[in-house]
Amino acid sequence: MSNFYTDNPDIEKTLDALDLGEVAELCEEGFRFAKDFDFAPTSREDAIDNYKRALKVCGDISGNRIAPTAEETDKVGNILNEDGSVTYAPGIALAIKLFGRSGLSGATIPYYLGGLNMPCVVLTACNDIVSRADAALMNIFGLQGIAETINQFASEDIKKEYIPKLCNGTYTGAMVLTEPDAGSDLQSVKTVAYQDENGNWFVNGVKRFITNGCGEVLLVLARTEPEFSDGRGLSCLLVEKCPQVRVRRLEHKLGINGSPTCELVFDNAPAKLIGQRKRGLITYVMSLMNGARVGISAQGTGIGEASYRAARDYAASRKQFGVTIDTFPALRELLSDMSVDLQGSRLLAYYSSKSVDLEMGLTKKFESLKGKPEAQAVRARMKRYAAFNKMLTPMAKYFASEMSMRTSNGAVAVLGGSGFMKDYPVERYLRDSRITTIYEGTSQLQVVAAIAGVMANLYKEVITDILDGVEVPAHLLEAVAKINALADEVDSAVEFVKNHPEGKLYHDLHARQLVDGAIAAIIATLFVRFASKFPEKEPALDYYIKAKFPQAYCELAKAKSGFTASARNFEAIAPMPINED
Repeated sequence: MSNFYTDNPDIEKTLDALDLGEVAELCEEGFRFAKDFDFAPTSREDAIDNYKRALKVCGDISGNRIAPTAEETDKVGNILNEDGSVTYAPGIALAIKLFGRSGLSGATIPYYLGGLNMPCVVLTACNDIVSRADAALMNIFGLQGIAETINQFASEDIKKEYIPKLCNGTYTGAMVLTEPDAGSDLQSVKTVAYQDENGNWFVNGVKRFITNGCGEVLLVLARTEPEFSDGRGLSCLLVEKCPQVRVRRLEHKLGINGSPTCELVFDNAPAKLIGQRKRGLITYVMSLMNGARVGISAQGTGIGEASYRAARDYAASRKQFGVTIDTFPALRELLSDMSVDLQGSRLLAYYSSKSVDLEMGLTKKFESLKGKPEAQAVRARMKRYAAFNKMLTPMAKYFASEMSMRTSNGAVAVLGGSGFMKDYPVERYLRDSRITTIYEGTSQLQVVAAIAGVMANLYKEVITDILDGVEVPAHLLEAVAKINALADEVDSAVEFVKNHPEGKLYHDLHARQLVDGAIAAIIATLFVRFASKFPEKEPALDYYIKAKFPQAYCELAKAKSGFTASARNFEAIAPMPINED
């Protein structure tokens, strides 16, 4: 195999084009940690060098140790033992050990708790690399949001007890949210947590579809205030693996078979409250979900990378009618679409992650500057990126997950009959990709989360931010003009939707078209930034504008069409089938 970082220069160039200098300085809090930790960087350049060395380690483990086990992992899956414990597939168990030893399991955790104190964008790149090797593994490796949530909201005692073990691979974790009757509607959670007379917490209930529910550290969303039936009554509690927590079943799934998806039963399980009561859903789970969206954007990108590479390699070697099939125009168009889709996904995922880092870093900086004259300027930027992230993270998750499905489906098409067979990995990529559009919020819910920012023209501020400080070459200004023209068309469609007499119905019906148009403009702008630094990206930028913008204009035309038949005439258009049982 090969190193999955060094064999993919697009990752390093994407990070270089985004310029992580400010992110590094904010993350290191002015590089003050170098006084106490020998391995902490002393400058922006030193920090960025650290990031690249960490990615090289991740690429080595992923390419040379994990990718060779992925096929076996998919076949054997996980085993539910009679005592309720779960045995991982050998490749997954190996990966947990290797990443724990490397320190990468605590990539974003502070130094003093055993982490590497790296920004979210570096973890996103790691998740991209890991997902190319085995998408199922990313579901465990990528659950670093568990440690991040504990670090952000728990007491110091809880942090020191659990986070170092999550960083070194001794423990793994799980977000324990979903229930049989509470999937996307988490306000309906019925699992109960109560305190005894001594103030100890206990959890009772059933949770379903829990990724890595067999992990040692479970962050459980439970109802602590029975007088509230909505999200106000929910709190976040840490439950450590114990006899009072039982894995009742493992789900049998279409894909990501190396990732154990568990049904859990809590029977008076001892628990510890994380943060404050009543803020479990509103604050803590929303924070978890935001990180999870970014994680899935990286997972979708990694699956897309694996799919594109398999298709491109096959097309260059497979001969039909005396020539390799990558000489056929139809195949070239399909592969070009796959490649540009993949590049756009990586740009959006990494830029969104950088925005998360800027929000978090500026928040810490503002806290340290309170009362000083410069604090308000920092606060204004912090609030700006916080607003960006409410729109960008669902956009990134939505685009990358849908891209992974298109690209893996395209790979099967390129391989033809061979792609349908288990002799090649592309059928696994297709199966693995399907879940990315479902968990951590379906694509439809990501559109719901992103549409407010589009309606408020926030995406235009994002476009301005992307090009801030970039010296765009004169010959790329035509591309910028085309992006601005598309943005104007998005604005026109937004006004049409806002003023339509059908109101909310029309807004909900055409939200996706508006979001798609805004995403196309944002990704094209990211291509401009990339091409301004690396001219070899100019053909991808040109292709994206000429191939993807017509699709965006078509979607926006739908939004301005006044069409409501799918909602108003639903029963006639999609009649309920007659069952004569």
